[in-house]
This record gives sequence, structure tokens and C-alpha cells, in this order.
Amino acid sequence: MRQLRWLAALILTISGPFMSAAQADLGADLRDGRHVLLMRHADAPGYGDPLGYSLSDCATQRNLGELGRQQAQRAGEWLARMGVREGLVYSSPWCRCLDTARLLNKGPVQTADALGSFFDDMSQERRQTRALVDLIRSSLAQTPRRPVLLITHHVNIQAFTGVAVGSGDIVIARVDDQGRYQSHRLFPASVTSR
Repeated sequence: MRQLRWLAALILTISGPFMSAAQADLGADLRDGRHVLLMRHADAPGYGDPLGYSLSDCATQRNLGELGRQQAQRAGEWLARMGVREGLVYSSPWCRCLDTARLLNKGPVQTADALGSFFDDMSQERRQTRALVDLIRSSLAQTPRRPVLLITHHVNIQAFTGVAVGSGDIVIARVDDQGRYQSHRLFPASVTSR
């Protein structure tokens, strides 16, 4: 374990200058009408949701733990340092996503079914991804100079970008004028929640 921590610290030290250059453009990118931020909800202990969970009852779902709440708040502070002080904020209807979105403190949070998890039914992947593309297109058309922040689940982000993400990871995705994915930059929670 000690060796892994040492290796992680070394990687962050070496990549620091490169991350700084990438971070410097983050705020500007999110105001150019061609980028959106996708974030996997912060740390929520467990895996999946309990049997019989209900979206209308947070007590039946897997929710943020203390680490997740801190992670989300720190990510919001990191975004502010990167020049993102407010945005058009959308969240999956799952409580762990809604709580993450609120703790970022970037403006009122709107629920969007297009960001809902399809983990329990992977046959919904294509439909949900098309809905996400539509949400991105309409959001950027509505407010092209305002950052669009989308708080969702790992399956949604992976289906859209092809990248696997951990809890609290942030992906800045470049999209075309139809909201379709073109490229991305990944900012792991280990960077954004320091």
C-alpha cells in the first residue's frame, strides 16, 4: 500500500505542469459552446442500488457518504479556481447525483432523465446516450457561453465518451454542433478534490 501511495504521489508530481496547462483552459473551454462537463457522482459507498429502491425516496438508494460530500464540495471549489463559478447544472434523478450537483454550488440544479443510470438495464444504453446528445445540443444552443455541467453515472459517461471513470471524476468533453462526442480530457477526483 505504501508503494502505491508513493507511486501515485510521483505521478501527480511529474504530471503537475501538464495538468496545470490543461486546467488553465478549462473555464474558457466551458464557455466556448463546444465543451460540456460530465461528472460521475461523488463517492457513494456500495455498488449499484438496493433491491426495490425508489427514485422518489433517497432512503432506499445508495447515497453519498461523508467522503463523497467532501469530494463534491472540493470539486466545486476546484472548478471555481479554474474559472467556473456558475453554470447550467443538470443532474440524474438519483439522489447521489442530485446531492453532488448541489454541493458543487454552481447554480440551481435541474433534473434530467437523460442523465439517469441504465446500470440496471444495459439495453437502454443507446436510447439514453441519444437522449444525452439531445440534452447537450439543446443546452449549448440555449446558452452557448454558459458552462453546461452534467452530473451522472459511470455507465452514462462511458457510453458517451468511451472512458471509464471513478467516483467524482470529471470529464470535459468536446462536442460537435449536434452535441455528439468528439474528444475529452479527464480530471480524476484525486486532482479535483484536493
